[in-house]
Amino acid sequence: MHIAVIGAGYVGLVTGACFAEFGVDVTCIDVDEERVARLSDGVIPIYEPGLEQLVTKNVNAGRLHFTTELKSGIEQALVIFLAVGTPPKDDGSPDMKYIDAAARSIAEYMNGYKVIVTKSTVPVGNGERLRKLIREHQKTRTNFAIVSNPEFLREGAAINDFMRPDRVVIGSHDEEAVAIMRDLYRPLFLIETPFLVTSLEAAEMIKYAANAFLATKISFINEIANLCDRVGCDVHDVARAIGMDRRIGSKFLHPGPGYGGSCFPKDTSALASVAREYGCDSLIVDAVIEANRRQRAAMVPKIEKLVGDLKGKKIAVLGLSFKPETDDMREAPSIDIINGLLERGAQVRAYDPAAMEEAKKCLPDIFYAEDEYDAVTGADALVFMTEWNQFRALNMERVRKLVRSPKIADLRNIYEPEDMRELGFDYVGVGR
Repeated sequence: MHIAVIGAGYVGLVTGACFAEFGVDVTCIDVDEERVARLSDGVIPIYEPGLEQLVTKNVNAGRLHFTTELKSGIEQALVIFLAVGTPPKDDGSPDMKYIDAAARSIAEYMNGYKVIVTKSTVPVGNGERLRKLIREHQKTRTNFAIVSNPEFLREGAAINDFMRPDRVVIGSHDEEAVAIMRDLYRPLFLIETPFLVTSLEAAEMIKYAANAFLATKISFINEIANLCDRVGCDVHDVARAIGMDRRIGSKFLHPGPGYGGSCFPKDTSALASVAREYGCDSLIVDAVIEANRRQRAAMVPKIEKLVGDLKGKKIAVLGLSFKPETDDMREAPSIDIINGLLERGAQVRAYDPAAMEEAKKCLPDIFYAEDEYDAVTGADALVFMTEWNQFRALNMERVRKLVRSPKIADLRNIYEPEDMRELGFDYVGVGR
């Protein structure tokens, strides 16, 4: 089988590389000539563990190809995945211009039956809208099917999530398309991956509902953490105990400075937008969005209370990406928090193992250190912003000697408060 993936960004590149690993002939199409040239040379534009090796292996095997030529890619493919961006507009609704442009190109170059699959996160009802758009722009009337196949990839663990997913969702009313999709995902049948076949609309809703629910868990435990700070108990004890209830589960019960990234902020806003469009309340989702905004805003006063007047103070920040194992700075809490520190007159020295080049685009006015210890040298406080593994076992005695003032604001609760206090640090966490 030959497939095409339109969009060679995060989702498209992972999707294409993993299907190639399954033995499928894959063409990734992107309008960015520089990106395509770099990918063809084996240069991966994003940080994702294991992806470079997977791309290189399958390019060398002749199963994975990169091009800017839409016509040839579409004509060869039986299945065409749409993996282009759907960035939020000012009102929170997703901008569909890239999806629509791809759909018009498919309509123009369609030369036979095609299965058109949305991997991009799109609003409920987009599948039928796409069907009409393609029909309107077809040069020659040709049969095709629309499928929604939402992705559930975690940045930093995307390869494993694709190869060993919790489930595969296929949304379509077309039996032939469903059969083709099952054949495409056949390697996952062999490891007994659950498959769920739904309507187009249900598959589109599943993606939004899943991310909104996970964001809800994060905002919930953050509110509990703030209450724990007030009453004087440890939120980790609370989270551990409620997570043992199998109805609740332990995942996403880790307090911090709020969620970020390419999915949760965008998808919660989009779900609220869909609810408004259909005249429904989205009280819980609206509250999750507001709780996350407030959680970010609460971090600067927490640091200020620890340090005192921030004007002229040197603040070391370890971690910039929105989560570990990625260089993604989209909606990263570090952006709002560091800007808040700068507004109060602080000087920021930062280090991140992967995200500093991306961070320079949105945080140009801070000093970027060579490593963790360079960042903390002469600092009036150390802020742990992202819980990279290499930050979990720092030589804290060495850190104690390098900083000007032994103060730690641990926004990810990496370290145990008592251990840090025994070393002479003035320590605050989140809910501890």
